Amino acid sequence: MEIREQIRAFMINNFLFGEDSGLKNDTSFLQEGMIDSTGILELVSFLENQFCIVVEDEELMPDNLDSINKIAAFVEKKAQMFPMNVDKTAMVGV
Repeated sequence: MEIREQIRAFMINNFLFGEDSGLKNDTSFLQEGMIDSTGILELVSFLENQFCIVVEDEELMPDNLDSINKIAAFVEKKAQMFPMNVDKTAMVGV
């Protein structure tokens, strides 16, 4: 499963009660009110566990975490910095 699909599945299951509701890859989670500060912590925990990355405090910003596309780009950037940490099967199609 490609990274965007994994993020989409997580968001749908954890924040949209299992309903897609037209979630697009560029939908802003904050503007749509889909996620709050507690939700960001859940999202970060998912990303760290799923993709074997560490999200630093200074990286907790909308530029990195506010849409499926932004998260995918962020994870890809982290993977390039620490290529041995990221599950390559999770990166298919990025």
